[in-house]
Amino acid sequence: MTTQQEPSYDVLVVGGSGVDTIVRVDALPVPLADSVGVPPIREWAGHTGGNVALGSRALGGTVKFLDFIGEDWIGAMVRERLAKADVDFEPLISAAGTRRSVNLVDASGHRMSFYDGRDPLDLRMPREFYLPHLRRARHVHLSITHFARFLYDDIEALGIPVSTDLHDWDGTADHHKEFALRSDLVFLSAAAAKERIAGVMRNILRDGRAEAVIATAGAGGSYLLTREGGSTPRHIPAVPPSAPVVDSNGAGDAFVSGFLYGRRTGRGLEECARLGAVAGAYACTGDGSTALISAEALDSAQPL
Repeated sequence: MTTQQEPSYDVLVVGGSGVDTIVRVDALPVPLADSVGVPPIREWAGHTGGNVALGSRALGGTVKFLDFIGEDWIGAMVRERLAKADVDFEPLISAAGTRRSVNLVDASGHRMSFYDGRDPLDLRMPREFYLPHLRRARHVHLSITHFARFLYDDIEALGIPVSTDLHDWDGTADHHKEFALRSDLVFLSAAAAKERIAGVMRNILRDGRAEAVIATAGAGGSYLLTREGGSTPRHIPAVPPSAPVVDSNGAGDAFVSGFLYGRRTGRGLEECARLGAVAGAYACTGDGSTALISAEALDSAQPL
């Protein structure tokens, strides 16, 4: 009797779901006042892992998403949005509840985020829960939730390529270091390191296992550093959005999704970064990380 092999996941995303509360303000920083009138406040399910899962699914990938959420209305929003987008989401329940953030967004689409991670430090994803999914994955993307770091040993033992997004890491905070040094593709924002970002990227390559480090700089484009490319990061220009900028929430996650799509379809690292730039620019044209580019639109974008 022949046993049918289970299909593989193009991307297995672990951790990083939640809900963003979007508050639109005229400018950042906001004025010091007892009360400030704002347009309607809205909530969007997403967060970093959720957005990478949603973006990868919109690009035609087979996606599995594992995370902890709470039995609360925020968790219900996460479930609903992922289900509508046909993301295969398998959550575990945490008594601490679902992560959330309040994001102030100005008229130009820039944001200031107040993040409520709320996961207790002793939270762990059971090995018997995640290991069968790891074995079916072609690629794993770990969000920098604390519990996700404990999957690295099994990921390495199985020989699965893994990526992570360090967000606005300054190159020194301890929480991010294991993710930085044990991932094959490392994404981060240049926002915190600023003029030190090239040195931070070089340190990741020197001390870790990464094939490539990619730093995003918003309208300033992105920077790519590889083991074969010398010590100076290559600049990848930003892509002008195809419509007015509405909200930059999720732009970095869309960049990751576009980059991983390039890897999945056999592109070189520079081309992957270009695809990431296109996807990130497109994400800025919708509210609350709702603008998800399709594979057809991404492939038809003009080369830089």
